[in-house]
Amino acid sequence: MTSAEPGHSLAHRSALAEPLFRRFFPASCFSTLGSWLVRFLFGFSAWEQTHSAFWVGVVAGVMLLPAILLSPLFGIVSDRINPRNGLLVTVAGHGLVAALAALANLAGAFTLPTLVALAALLGAATSAHTPIRLALVPRLVIRQALPSAIGFSAMIFNTSRIAGPALGAWLIAGYSLSMALFAATLLFLCALPFLLSIRGITVTARPEPGSFLVELRAGLFYAASHPLIRRVLGLTLINALLGRTLLELLPAFSGQLLDGTAETLATLSATGGIGSIIGGLIISRQGSDEGHLLKLIAWSLLVCAGSLLSVHWLDGLVAFCLLVLVVSLLTTVVGTSCQALAQLKVDEAYRGRVLSLWTVLAMGAPAIGAIVVGALAESFGFAVVLVGSAMLSMVVLTRLAASRSA
Repeated sequence: MTSAEPGHSLAHRSALAEPLFRRFFPASCFSTLGSWLVRFLFGFSAWEQTHSAFWVGVVAGVMLLPAILLSPLFGIVSDRINPRNGLLVTVAGHGLVAALAALANLAGAFTLPTLVALAALLGAATSAHTPIRLALVPRLVIRQALPSAIGFSAMIFNTSRIAGPALGAWLIAGYSLSMALFAATLLFLCALPFLLSIRGITVTARPEPGSFLVELRAGLFYAASHPLIRRVLGLTLINALLGRTLLELLPAFSGQLLDGTAETLATLSATGGIGSIIGGLIISRQGSDEGHLLKLIAWSLLVCAGSLLSVHWLDGLVAFCLLVLVVSLLTTVVGTSCQALAQLKVDEAYRGRVLSLWTVLAMGAPAIGAIVVGALAESFGFAVVLVGSAMLSMVVLTRLAASRSA
């Protein structure tokens, strides 16, 4: 990583001022948009083939489950390899999956078993891509620009989350599913020349690696014994269970509290995407002062919990859109700030493993939280469950603050 010396300023510096990040930025735009486009097309195909919410859930699950299970493994891999080269492989892998799906659809072989198998391959490619990407970004910028780089990455992610499905729907309506899948393939191919233009990234010097189990245990011990990283992972978990869970349950939230239609859900989802983009922009303007980032995380979580307490008194789509906007903005601020702090403090030899733990918590906890909160909401209603979650989060945050000041 190209980092500033300890005595250098912690003031904000834009990641786009860094030559290597400027080369990475378009690669990230192309590959992230391609990823969301393929995810949308696979979900759409599952519904078109089965008209079953269960099978749509299965396809979504097999795209997510490998990231939860395999990210720690690929975290170890990312500590052993040149992450630029690793991204070339994972982006090409995403493109290959999209191309295979397009060819299968043209041949009339894009059946449900084929779709599930390709969704699993896409999930495996994503589980490798995420920790390798997280290991590369800090090596493209100086220390002061790292929060900015993470903020820009969050903006790309959340903009693509909106643009990918919109592009997919337009391509299917105007052309065909095969054309949409080939378009996704082209997006991944467009990313490769920009990644190839990134030079000077080398394999991190480290002791002779042991077995995967030994290195995984060493990474877990390192994270558990590092006070700030341990706290950051805990805050990531609270954020995932508090705000991200609500965003994962927007369909049920819309239906139960607003008796909403598909248009209602689309409006809430778009509002959440806008909030996430604003949150990423806020983080892109931050410096590398760890104390400031910790305060930003704490206050964002408290305001998020306080916002959820208002759910009992809200009425109408506009009010709930405002709630979703605030929650999405704040959870993005917390998630990206936690990632920035972990990136700033972790030793280079452990970067991939620690960031893979962050990935598991950030991606896996909302999935588990959605199951628990959804089940409780069936019995007690969303309003009661959300208020209870907010109050519990406030108690946990208060205890964490007290233990830190003690």
